[in-house]
Amino acid sequence: MNAKLKPAVVEAWVNLVRIERTLLDRVEEDLKRAQLPPLDWYHVLHEIDRSPKGMLRQTGVQDRTQLAQYNVCRLVDRLEREGLVERHQCQLDGRNNVLLITAKGRALRRAMWPVYAAAIAAHFGAHLSEVEARHLARLLGKLVRTEAAD
Repeated sequence: MNAKLKPAVVEAWVNLVRIERTLLDRVEEDLKRAQLPPLDWYHVLHEIDRSPKGMLRQTGVQDRTQLAQYNVCRLVDRLEREGLVERHQCQLDGRNNVLLITAKGRALRRAMWPVYAAAIAAHFGAHLSEVEARHLARLLGKLVRTEAAD
C-alpha cells in the first residue's frame, strides 16, 4: 500500500491536518473573545435547528457533526442545563433521545453566527479567490462522498 502513496498525497494530507487545526483554533479564539461558547455548541444547535420542526435524534447530531458519542452526550447535557435544547425519549427507539432546540438555543445560534462568519471570512475566505474556493469545495466534497460510501 505504501508503494502507491505519492509524495503529493502526503503533502496534501499534512497540510489539510495542519490547517484544519489552525483554523478551528482561530475560530474558537474569536468566539471566546466575543464571550460566546465553543464552536461545537454552534454546530450542534445548527444541526438541530435546520432539522424538520427543530428536532433531531441525538444519533443524528453525532452523525452530522462527526463528534464522538461521549462528546455529544456531555455537550447535550450542558446544552440542556443551559436551556438551549430539550431532550425527549425517542418514541421509536427508547435507547435514543430526540433533541428539540429551544427559543434560547436559536437565539444563541443566531448570536454566534456573525462572529463565526467573520472568522471564516478572515481566516479562510480572505486567502482564496472565488474560483479557488469552488475548486477546494469540489475536491473536499469528493473526499466526503467517498468516505460516506465506505
